[in-house]
Amino acid sequence: MEAATAEPLNQLVCERVRSLRKSKSLTLEQLASLSGVSRSMLSQIERGAANPTLGVAFRIAQAFGMKLGDLVDVPSPAGRIDVVRAADRSSLFRDDEQCRIRTLSPLHLEKDVEFYELTLKVGGSLVSAPHFEGTREFLTVEQGYLRVTSGEESTELKQGDSAHYPADVPHRIDNLHAGETLAFLVDIYGRPGRR
Repeated sequence: MEAATAEPLNQLVCERVRSLRKSKSLTLEQLASLSGVSRSMLSQIERGAANPTLGVAFRIAQAFGMKLGDLVDVPSPAGRIDVVRAADRSSLFRDDEQCRIRTLSPLHLEKDVEFYELTLKVGGSLVSAPHFEGTREFLTVEQGYLRVTSGEESTELKQGDSAHYPADVPHRIDNLHAGETLAFLVDIYGRPGRR
């Protein structure tokens, strides 16, 4: 009985580490530096090829600013509808003078697609390093006016406009509006060698 319970828990931790790292746009090297866990061990954990010890899981949780219990929390199997509540502070990815990013997709799920609500404050920008090779972003402006830049290309978007663009190059979103701009952002993560 214990083995049957442990296997899904190990899988959950492996998937959560990968999902959290991607959602924070961290490389394996950056997470290794923050956690003190080697890059190769992190890679094995994310692939499900290694099960983290309690000490390793604790260091990884600390690197994400989480408690160990939050990293290994198993969602209740009772319901099949997973809800991200508007008031849930854990869904806030970033909230500062430039922008507010709230994830609309549960962080504990293994996924290649992530959904975000993006609020850019007056003069605010979201500047991103390249994501995995083949990653694309889809952006829809709900209110306001902004400029999106992907690599060397830029375009301006107003309310109701959408754009999709490569996110495996340096990219940024700048608010050009006199007030806040609200947009919805979808990241579709690529796999190395796939476009």
